[in-house]
Amino acid sequence: MQAERLTLGIETSCDETAAAVVADGRKILSNIIASQVDIHQRFGGVVPEIASRHHIAAVLPIVDRALREAAVDLADIEVVAATQGPGLVGGLLVGLAAGKAMAFALNKPLVGVNHIEGHIYANFLAHPEVNPPLICLTVSGGHTDLLYIPKLGEYRILGRTRDDAAGEAFDKIARVLGLPYPGGPEIDKLAQQGDPQAIDFPRGLADSGNFDFSFSGLKTAALNYINQSRQRNETLPLADFAASLQWSIVDVLTGKLLAAARAYGVRSIVLSGGVAANSMLRRHLSRQASVMGLTVLYPPPVLCTDNAAMIASAGFFRYLAGWRSGWNLNAQPSLRLGDD
Repeated sequence: MQAERLTLGIETSCDETAAAVVADGRKILSNIIASQVDIHQRFGGVVPEIASRHHIAAVLPIVDRALREAAVDLADIEVVAATQGPGLVGGLLVGLAAGKAMAFALNKPLVGVNHIEGHIYANFLAHPEVNPPLICLTVSGGHTDLLYIPKLGEYRILGRTRDDAAGEAFDKIARVLGLPYPGGPEIDKLAQQGDPQAIDFPRGLADSGNFDFSFSGLKTAALNYINQSRQRNETLPLADFAASLQWSIVDVLTGKLLAAARAYGVRSIVLSGGVAANSMLRRHLSRQASVMGLTVLYPPPVLCTDNAAMIASAGFFRYLAGWRSGWNLNAQPSLRLGDD
């Protein structure tokens, strides 16, 4: 029997220091995540310099834990994959430095990975049976991208947000409401007790005839609603507000995603990114897709948020495709799919 081919993944693009060992690109042997959420909550968001300092202290111990949990030695690793971008430049540099040092010392290949591509590959870990062609919605705090994936490693950008990402709108509004960081999951919890039809919030570009998104108008409308309620000394109907806000985002995301599936004749849809864990998005999309005879797949919550298993998976398939990074590999904080 052929031995498993092991990839060590390292992820430090934001406020999670993560390392993982993945076999053959699809089987997780370990996936260790050290979150800094408690550290940054007092600031209402991630402070880049603080995040970088904690990555420096945590990255090597986290790699050691990942190797121990996988019951492998560093010498057993065939390829080292590290996040190249997008993300916070200080954090990215920490992960890349660690990855380069290990690959160089072991004389093993190094592969830089696009963080957004990593999120897509979380689905290949959660659902080993999934294969292109696919329509993928990658939706997170910094990105809202709609993609057509005709084959592994090939991406056609169908649409992107023109301003705020969906997760960014969630987080900024949650901050004004005084909800704990990260705000998206907190809004999701509140929304479960509210009426999504209570407040008619705008749906940017919903009828534009293209696959682009816009959430800045929604963000402005939601903030104005909060301010006007406060000026009138009215109690904000928090659950209804959260449900209506969430529905205005979910309705647009679902509509464009299903329209793309129809346009490209694709039978399988995948979600990726932090907002892919949103309960209303999962529920509504699954219901609508079922009517159309489409399959909807999404990772478990731990693979929706930042993790290193997804980086290892994406890195392994890049490696199989002949991709190798040089020792001059640098962080690219604004990296987009297709730029690398």
